[in-house]
Amino acid sequence: MAELSKEKLLEVYERMRLIREFEDRAADLFAKGKIPGFVHLYAGEEAIAVGVCSLLTDRDFITSTHRGHGHCIAKGVDAKEMMAELYGKATGSCKGKGGSMHIADVSKGMLGANGIIGAGGPLACGSGLMAKIKGTDQVTVCFFGDGAAEQGTMHESMNLASIWKLPVIFFCENNGYAQTTPAHYHCAAEDFAGRATAYNMPGFIVDGTDFFAVNEAIAEAIARARRGEGPTLIEGKAFRYYGHFQGDNLSYYNDEIRADQKARDPLAKFKKRVLERKLLTEQELAAVDAKCKQTVDEAVKFAEESPYPTPEHVLTDVYVSYP
Repeated sequence: MAELSKEKLLEVYERMRLIREFEDRAADLFAKGKIPGFVHLYAGEEAIAVGVCSLLTDRDFITSTHRGHGHCIAKGVDAKEMMAELYGKATGSCKGKGGSMHIADVSKGMLGANGIIGAGGPLACGSGLMAKIKGTDQVTVCFFGDGAAEQGTMHESMNLASIWKLPVIFFCENNGYAQTTPAHYHCAAEDFAGRATAYNMPGFIVDGTDFFAVNEAIAEAIARARRGEGPTLIEGKAFRYYGHFQGDNLSYYNDEIRADQKARDPLAKFKKRVLERKLLTEQELAAVDAKCKQTVDEAVKFAEESPYPTPEHVLTDVYVSYP
């Protein structure tokens, strides 16, 4: 894997730090009752979203999950529009109609968060088939969790993608829990990546808390997809700092799990590596931290000052024209 330039390393760190800052702020705003509905926060898995999306263009696609904020930011969706969407405001990326679990920005190739577990697989096959028919080199990355790995839709999608050699990469974000159920309880196999053999595609396991490990694995999968050689399954083992949803008290996390999470913080690991190799300085990283805080401050201000949709908005962006 080629060495990343200083500019690229700073961009990568900024995306990871912005995800963490955005999610920590969303947690606080939700607790204060300013964000309606539910939020499922991505903090702890930043290295996966950024490790993947840093090698994609706006022409490439991703499908997401109910835990989609990190995927949005990594794919370049505007933080102001995202925060406004969480607030249900008309200036949101989906005009306030999607909220946290259905946030999307097709202009960035972000096909949407999804409240239905395992629903991203068929969508990814659809965009992959489009690219294959049109003869473009566009790829689609389908993010899904360890819980979704047990859904029939995901097995059908991987089978179909392999049969048709679609340019789709299936990335299982294994954070150890399907809601509150540990992976070892709901899955007979030790690793999800081993299922790739059944669908005649390569399968890899990576440390999902290590940006560089994720970036290297996805680089080969993307190159393979662009060459027309079909799909790849990658499993990134990571964790989430917050509960399944805000309000989940994480009673199923013991001291050992919490200690492991602290030791494997993806932002801390990234900083340690670039500082030890003298690729970036503490001052440069601190400047990024301050910039991300300001970005989120501005996003919150924008969301709070934005208008709500009017009643007439109910009749727009729908498949049927009502009288």
